[in-house]
Amino acid sequence: MTSQSLTSSEGMPSDFAFTEEVEISGHIIDSLILPKVLDSITAGGGRFRIANVTIGQSRHDPSYAVIEVSTPSEALMEKILAQIADHGAVPTTKQDCRRALADMDGAFPEGFYSTTNQRTEIRLNGHWIEVTDQEMDCGVVVEEASGRVRRGGREIETRRDSSTWVVRCIPMIDVKRGMSIVTGHAGVRVFPVERVAVRSDFTFMSSGVSTEKPKGALVREIARDLVTNRRGGGKTLVVGGPAIVHTGSGPALCQLIRGGYVDKLFAGNALATHDIEQALFGTSLGVHLADASVAETGHEHHLRAINRIRRCGSIRGAVEQGVLTSGIMYECVKHNVDFLLAGSIRDDGPLPEVITDVLDAQRQMRAAIRDVTFCLMIATMLHSVAVGNLLPAWVKVVCIDINPSTVIKLSDRGSFQTVGLVTDVEPFLRALVQEVQELEKAP
Repeated sequence: MTSQSLTSSEGMPSDFAFTEEVEISGHIIDSLILPKVLDSITAGGGRFRIANVTIGQSRHDPSYAVIEVSTPSEALMEKILAQIADHGAVPTTKQDCRRALADMDGAFPEGFYSTTNQRTEIRLNGHWIEVTDQEMDCGVVVEEASGRVRRGGREIETRRDSSTWVVRCIPMIDVKRGMSIVTGHAGVRVFPVERVAVRSDFTFMSSGVSTEKPKGALVREIARDLVTNRRGGGKTLVVGGPAIVHTGSGPALCQLIRGGYVDKLFAGNALATHDIEQALFGTSLGVHLADASVAETGHEHHLRAINRIRRCGSIRGAVEQGVLTSGIMYECVKHNVDFLLAGSIRDDGPLPEVITDVLDAQRQMRAAIRDVTFCLMIATMLHSVAVGNLLPAWVKVVCIDINPSTVIKLSDRGSFQTVGLVTDVEPFLRALVQEVQELEKAP
């Protein structure tokens, strides 16, 4: 272990009168957490002095640093502390979190703590308590309960003679007047996701948007994670767009569903509509998938498909009545895959199961992702960004799209755990199924 003192300047200017000491720990060197904190301080107009740093001698040893932050104003200090808190920097002066009561429904009190998608704890009565239902762009509500309390998306039993603090992320629209909401960054600490262990054969999770890297190796790695997740009892979520059907990739996704590799499906009206159109008429957007020929009056097919399902009452009803006998939605019903269809203003019909209230759709998506451990996003920008906003940072996300900007948008909005592969959907899903089948043969 080594220790030293560093500063961002030879001497602190006298007008930098406000000073706060913060500490960070963990794998702060190889995960680049320390330089990110220092950059945030200087870029924000402050100065730093590293009062103490202890660096682990091996890649498995944690490191620790104490940093003195100086600013010319208290307001700037608050701003910088808020920025570096997201990287896990916590003031050394131990204090409980600050709270304020919500003064109206549907809005936080001013100065509320805005959450990230990384593991977070708050300090109450001298004890650190983990925040449950972790999600970015929310607030934190503190509730005192006894009996049965909700944690991690489920209810647990507590001792009848004890009271329990329930601390969880809460979206703005769910705030009720009188709720106790965490404000500021005091008494809040974040645990940034550290760099994952590098595999000797392939550094999968270190990849970003891939346009020229070997796609075969990436597909094999995705297949390996998909199989490992299933064998380990994890839950896989597929977020899909209609291009899955348009490109003729539906049968490949159906194979994954039949094999038990898909536990949940999030999509819009379009994927379900064109999948059902293909099952009933052999077309997608009026084009025969078998030979790419345009069907006569094919432009009517998607609307006729929606109408037929609506006459059955639901997609499940169409399956039970023998009207729908193949396709992605059919396989979801037959293999008990939960599906959630969120609507948009441009939807025809829509299908009976489509949730047309976007806030209701968001609530149902939020509840459904709590047990997801692996997410595969395929050819849908809007749904990918929406789901990425809901997932905590420790859930692996793989985004497949012909448009690299889809993955870039996810990363820019904070879903930095996303690995992207830029390719057409059909060859990807076809190769993925082949790789999964090969892995199934292995013991």
